[in-house]
Amino acid sequence: MDVVIVGAGPTGLWLAGELRLGGATVTVLEGRDAPDRHSKALTVHPRTLEILDSRGLADRFLAEGLRVPNGHFASLPNRLDFSLLETRFPFTLILVQARTEALLEERARELGADVRRGVRVAGLAPGGVLLEDGSTVEGRYVVGCDGTRSTIREAAGIDFPGTDATTWGWLADVVLDAPPAGGVLTLTGEHGGLMVVPMPGGRHRLVGADAAATGGGAPTLDEVRATVVRIAGSDFGMRDPDWLSRFGNAARQAATYRRGNVFVAGDAAHMHFPAGGVGMNVGIADAHNLGWKLAAVAGGRAPDALLDSYHEERWPVGAELLEHTRAQTALMTAYSPDGQALRRVLSEMITTAPDFSRRLAERLSGLAASYATGPRVPDQELPEGGMLFARLRDGGFVPTPAGLVRPDGHLAAA
Repeated sequence: MDVVIVGAGPTGLWLAGELRLGGATVTVLEGRDAPDRHSKALTVHPRTLEILDSRGLADRFLAEGLRVPNGHFASLPNRLDFSLLETRFPFTLILVQARTEALLEERARELGADVRRGVRVAGLAPGGVLLEDGSTVEGRYVVGCDGTRSTIREAAGIDFPGTDATTWGWLADVVLDAPPAGGVLTLTGEHGGLMVVPMPGGRHRLVGADAAATGGGAPTLDEVRATVVRIAGSDFGMRDPDWLSRFGNAARQAATYRRGNVFVAGDAAHMHFPAGGVGMNVGIADAHNLGWKLAAVAGGRAPDALLDSYHEERWPVGAELLEHTRAQTALMTAYSPDGQALRRVLSEMITTAPDFSRRLAERLSGLAASYATGPRVPDQELPEGGMLFARLRDGGFVPTPAGLVRPDGHLAAA
């Protein structure tokens, strides 16, 4: 086996498909018996839709998601206009993570990835991974896509420095009998912050934070109701909770994304407050960067040194992710009169300073990501498989079926 991936979330499943496209053999190990129906991630941003489109998959997602023509920075009242972005997908796609995982697992299996569920990994073993039952799964390379408490990251001795949680938020997926008009609602004041987002299937997600919020277990529906009424003056007729959860603003990043033949990606590489809904999107982009490189090296078509460019290119993106989510957290929890004044000033700038607004939108959407140096691989056809290296907007390269590459070497519309 060329590669063992630990974790069948969006990052691990996208990586599995990319490796199979490059000809690598792949086994994905997941401790859960089935995908989690509770969805941490809800938003698919424009850059991720471009990545999906480069593989002819965007339509599968667009058919199921809800399109919102904007995004938000720190829940500021004035939202970022995505129609100004240079992309075929100038919107946020609202799609629960459970469906994203299902679609990506379907694709990975179609391409021949071996996805095994109910398999718990205990650590690393010589030439592969060690399972909790004492057996091993062999693989020349191992990739930890197993979340913020990554077993693989810890077993590889990769440090995960950062800061512990000091601020807490909550979310509730509920039915609203009297939802706010106009789709997405954002409110912030002295009593706290609240965002209400419509979900496919008729439910709404309520996400909030307030000065009284603490860590611990999930909130009750009555606690959520009281908080929403305090902030919004109404509970919008909430009932029938499907999921109630609490989260903190702990922020950490892996010291290195590679140690020998072991790699980390997605939440195993970076954790943060879920401001702006960017985490899953950055994880998929991690996998997109690593996948073709690892397949090329495993197949003998590129030198091992190419794999160093994964850390070189993606670690700065993760560092910027933490910087921006920390900044948003500070603004989202600025409940004092001074903090509210700052929020009003910045919100006004979104509508009166186009360059400022565009820059925030580019960063939130993932379109601002760029690499100082591209991978050390020629822009030419691979010897086997009819693939071309197509240069992407972020300065990297990706092996792409020849039919999707224009004569100038850029991706054609799928």
